Amino acid sequence: MQNLKLTLLQMQLHWHDAAANRESASTLIAAAAPRSDLIVLPETFTSGFTMEAATVAEDMAGASVNWLRQQAAQHATDICAGMIVQHEGRHYNRLVWAQPDGALHSYDKRHLFRMVGERDVYTPGNRRLIVEVAGWRVCPLICYDLRFPVWSRNRGDYDLLLYVANWPAARRSAWETLLPARAVENLCYAAGVNCTGTDGNGVAYAGGSMVADYLGQRLMHADEQPAALNIELDMRKLARYRDKFPAWKDADDFSLADQPPP
Repeated sequence: MQNLKLTLLQMQLHWHDAAANRESASTLIAAAAPRSDLIVLPETFTSGFTMEAATVAEDMAGASVNWLRQQAAQHATDICAGMIVQHEGRHYNRLVWAQPDGALHSYDKRHLFRMVGERDVYTPGNRRLIVEVAGWRVCPLICYDLRFPVWSRNRGDYDLLLYVANWPAARRSAWETLLPARAVENLCYAAGVNCTGTDGNGVAYAGGSMVADYLGQRLMHADEQPAALNIELDMRKLARYRDKFPAWKDADDFSLADQPPP
């Protein structure tokens, strides 16, 4: 049972400037890589949370995905980041996960934030992703997904629930409440990485990147400043707690219906 060395990179994003964001992230990744199994960047880290998808979108053979693969290979660590991707005439708010051996995985945001029209611009995802790293099963989700416990539900298939986000300062209390709640109800660790600063639409972000354990205790919590959060998660403690308090055995069965087409 190996521990997981996790790094959350809480960044201030350059609006609609993928090259500048990649440059900033490269420096942060180089500093974090020697002590990390998994490095995580925020949602839409190449552009900020924008509805101008056609302006900033890249494809899966574009500069940002290639950069991500190169970083993972160069530093021998898994790296995941949110970005806006175009494919066959559609746009996706996508998390892209690169592994050192060149393997690439992706998850498309399931719950699109209707209050700013995200659901009118992007196509929702219809499947979850589980990636194994250092013997840990990780389920990455995106921002607004945090509000939907059924989609986040642990089906015995993950140990770490991971959220990348551009979560506004105006709703910081919800972020700080829901992340520990997801950890408690799913008998897992939960981590969320947010951005900081103010975006091109004048929306302020308060950081607050966090890691919580299966008891809902905050193991690490950032303030509003850019930061690299490094933590080692203990699998033995998680396994012991799951054995001692197997609430998962009393969970209700459910299925998700009416999935949209991919």
